[in-house]
Amino acid sequence: MPTQKRRRRTLPQIVRGGRRRARRAVGGVRRVWRRSLQLHVVTSTMVISIVVVAVLGVFLMQSISATILGARDRAARSEAQADRKAVLVYLNQQDGDASKQSTDPGQGAQQGEDSPLGRALAALAARAGPAVRYSVIVRNENRPGEFYGTTNIDPASIPPKLREEVLRKPADEDSTQYWNLRYMGRPEPVRGLVIGTRLDTYGTGLDDGYEIYHLIPLEEEEKNLTSVRQMLILVGVALVLLLAAIASLVTRQVVTPVRLARQAAERLANGHLDERLKVRGEDDLARLAASFNEMATTLALKIHQLEELSHVQRQFVSDVSHELRTPLTTVRMAADLLYDAREDFDPMAARSAELMQNQLNRFESMLADLLEISRYDAGAAELDIEPVDIRDVVLRAVADSEALAERHSTRFDLRLPGDPCMAEMDSRRVERILRNLLFNAIEHGEGRDIVVSVGADRDAVAVAVRDHGVGLKPGEENMVFDRFWRADPSRARTIGGTGLGLAISREDAMLHGGWLQAWGVPGEGSQFRLSLPRVAGAPLRGSPLPLVPPEVEMRRTWRGQMTPVLSPAVADGGRDAD
Repeated sequence: MPTQKRRRRTLPQIVRGGRRRARRAVGGVRRVWRRSLQLHVVTSTMVISIVVVAVLGVFLMQSISATILGARDRAARSEAQADRKAVLVYLNQQDGDASKQSTDPGQGAQQGEDSPLGRALAALAARAGPAVRYSVIVRNENRPGEFYGTTNIDPASIPPKLREEVLRKPADEDSTQYWNLRYMGRPEPVRGLVIGTRLDTYGTGLDDGYEIYHLIPLEEEEKNLTSVRQMLILVGVALVLLLAAIASLVTRQVVTPVRLARQAAERLANGHLDERLKVRGEDDLARLAASFNEMATTLALKIHQLEELSHVQRQFVSDVSHELRTPLTTVRMAADLLYDAREDFDPMAARSAELMQNQLNRFESMLADLLEISRYDAGAAELDIEPVDIRDVVLRAVADSEALAERHSTRFDLRLPGDPCMAEMDSRRVERILRNLLFNAIEHGEGRDIVVSVGADRDAVAVAVRDHGVGLKPGEENMVFDRFWRADPSRARTIGGTGLGLAISREDAMLHGGWLQAWGVPGEGSQFRLSLPRVAGAPLRGSPLPLVPPEVEMRRTWRGQMTPVLSPAVADGGRDAD
């Protein structure tokens, strides 16, 4: 019993293993087929060659068969006509005494050898020769069962339809049909040609019911046709293989330079700007290599210029941001003094002090964002990693956003798990990401509730911020993270901001090795999802939270429509890949 149980467990495993190996093999063949231009050309050449060779082979075989069988048919008709004349000559010599002919079926040629018909059959047998090139059967419609033959041919070899046609046609008019001939003592039939006609015996005193049939075996012709058919098949296969080899050689001469160009382009795309192709000759491939080298040189020059320009731009932003801090500090001190003493001023001066304070706060926020962006551009951003419960970070970000949410009549709906969701992260940067997401949801949520969900699994933690506002149009789920991008430029900002918040948030998420993704549909709101690995530096393969809100997924599924997932990730209900 234990042995039987082990067999029951291992048999499905063997089957599954075989299926996996088969799928891998099929996948490997598909990859080779998709990537190999040479294989495409050789296969196409072989398919076309097989079709052409098959068509030509069939045409040639039909032509050769028609030629061989036609020649045999003409010769047989000529011999049959001569035989009929010889038989009529012998019959004309008959003195009208028909009693000498035998009435015993199958024995007429032996018992009536002295009769004119017997002498005629003997003469026909002599004409046919020892090789028995053909057989002759004479029948009489008025004498059922009677026949005279030159060989041991079976009378059943005469086709019934052919005999009906012979009896229906006028005398001396041939009828032919290909038929299987049977001989006495031979079990296997022989493919042959049967030529039948009715003898014109008017004026001879004989019954006008004699029929003469020539049965010509086609064994030699069939052997010749079989040999020709085999030769055509061998020649066709050899021709197809030869054409495939020629196509492979010719394609190789073209594909090899193209493959080298592809490899050089890949190395060039990976940053090896000094990659060049060898130019040999002056043909199209050589000109392609020369054009590629010119393109690579121009591209390297442009990239170098753009790098210098980008470096100058980053340096300029960094220098200006640092240089503005000194005067801004002085202005801030003066503005704080004026703002603290605004109650002693007249209303106009007090209002001016408040406006200056607000604008200075906004200017400082913009300057801080510019400095942060310059750090990312310079590659100087670093993480301060520590184990943190993501729920605590979410609660701090929500607390910082409460005042702004109250001013916009917005309420937060927190959906936090009961167990700790520990992960290694820079809590300051993650908290900044969540604040930017919450501020953005308040800005575009139109006063409706904002749902903040937290999820975790063995490998990752995630936070999703869902609003029910204007949503995102198709294609905007990636543009929303661009610097200074706005979905609707005519829409006035109610919170302010620099337009760099989501761009910085994405940089912070990427610095952690995580994802920051967006989903949205016009009129149904949007959802932003932050996914981070539990262990710093570990690859992120999925997210514990779906990118598409579950209620939207269920509603679209119920309606029988496809859910519009406007994100690089594909929501699968629980986990989705990047």
